[in-house]
Amino acid sequence: MSRGFVREGDQEEPPMIPPRAALPEGVVNYVTPNGMEQLVQEREKLQAEIKKLTITDERERRRTLAVIEGKLKLLNERIHSARVLSPKDQAKDEVRFGATVSLQNSNNKTKQQFTIVGVDEADVIKSKIAFVAPIARAVTGAKIGEEVDFKLGNEIRVLKILDIQYQ
Repeated sequence: MSRGFVREGDQEEPPMIPPRAALPEGVVNYVTPNGMEQLVQEREKLQAEIKKLTITDERERRRTLAVIEGKLKLLNERIHSARVLSPKDQAKDEVRFGATVSLQNSNNKTKQQFTIVGVDEADVIKSKIAFVAPIARAVTGAKIGEEVDFKLGNEIRVLKILDIQYQ
């Protein structure tokens, strides 16, 4: 049927599906074993939501299902593109994916600690930084005692690596 013969009230807006965390084009989707487990659990939760869907209004059910299925599609793409890197397999003497890094800003002597993880695992509140974040890229490859330059806007901060650990 032509769209010209559809009442305006019958037209449905396509549902908005929230995007996943940004992964730059061409960058491998590294995840820790824990991160992969989180992605699989998220998929199971979304699949369970579909099975438990109790909405009786057909239009609302269709929209809700479209959102869940959209999230599931994006999630499955992430899972299929994931490359699991175990922190245990990394070089212990330098900062790599999965490292928990302790560092000191030489400019103001403040200390900071964070773990370098995959983009879907990143959580600033839990001190987990994505491996594509500028600070993670700045310290990757550095060894204990080394200083690295971290450009933040017009400022260059000198970061000294104090400790590297892998869980």
